[in-house]
Amino acid sequence: MKKISIIMATALLIVSSCQQNKQEKMNDTAKTEHYTFELSDKVTRQKVTFKNRYGITLTGDLYIPKNASNNLSAIAISGPFGAVKEQSSGLYANQMAERGFVVLAFDPSYTGESGGEPRNVASPDINTEDFSAAIDFLGLHEKVDRNKLGIIGICGFGGFALNATAVDKRVKAVATTSMYDMSRVNAEGYFGSTTPEQRTKMLEEMSLQRWEDAKNGTPKYPENGLGQTNEKSPQFVKEYYDYYKTKRGFHERSLNSNGAWTATNSLSFMNMPLLTYIKEISPRPMLLIAGEKAHSRYFSEDAFKMASEPKELMIIPNAVHVDLYDKIDVIPFDKMETFFKTNLK
Repeated sequence: MKKISIIMATALLIVSSCQQNKQEKMNDTAKTEHYTFELSDKVTRQKVTFKNRYGITLTGDLYIPKNASNNLSAIAISGPFGAVKEQSSGLYANQMAERGFVVLAFDPSYTGESGGEPRNVASPDINTEDFSAAIDFLGLHEKVDRNKLGIIGICGFGGFALNATAVDKRVKAVATTSMYDMSRVNAEGYFGSTTPEQRTKMLEEMSLQRWEDAKNGTPKYPENGLGQTNEKSPQFVKEYYDYYKTKRGFHERSLNSNGAWTATNSLSFMNMPLLTYIKEISPRPMLLIAGEKAHSRYFSEDAFKMASEPKELMIIPNAVHVDLYDKIDVIPFDKMETFFKTNLK
């Protein structure tokens, strides 16, 4: 009997030790996980996974108000283009959860902690679908009223957010900040500066690169573009550098901080306009927010002109594009709170 007791005590000690080691590892992971903002003490954050219609597993962070009731409104957030959920989208989610929403900030397909191979690829179709997959997830959550679902898209994911809302009638309201139309900027350049000859040359180069990628069995990745920033770079590029390449917004999984899109990434954007059916968002409301001094302001202004009512364009005085990534005193969270509380009901 004494021998059995010793064996049982030893076994319990081993189990306890394993549990302690497991907990210590979890605690270490929590301590070392890098976010570019502080989690609110009014909010809980939980890592979740879900699949899109193409079978790609997406990873997100779910932000829920502490002591939350049921039947809450919920918002899916992603962006900027080339960022991860530990950057701007997580900051937005944290803020909106403080205001009473269940919020899912997620890494798009092929980036961050989400699945998909090869890495660092974007697609007008798949990234639009990523938003709808997030709506799938939120609509099945026990604390969420599936009739009260909205989307926020930041930067390049503003265009995807509008496209997703146009096609996915479960989305009741959409807001964008510092919106980019990725199809337009890839196809035409900034302010339509790409000539037909330049467009043809770009397409020829990417077409030929496909043979190289096929031969090598892996895509070509250029150097991180922001790493080449210098005094002669355009001002908006310097502003991107100030966010992605400094302590302010750097994240090791963000390809804007630490990598690059594939050399052929622009191909699918060159002839697939994202905002073709923007009028079909109506009668659901949209809110477009842009900085007064943002190089990207015209994307929001032109989308506003194309869209049908109800719609609202909000220009933030003196703000540049990246100010709406993380400057809490500049981003109009109170306005977004009112917008979604009014329209998600």
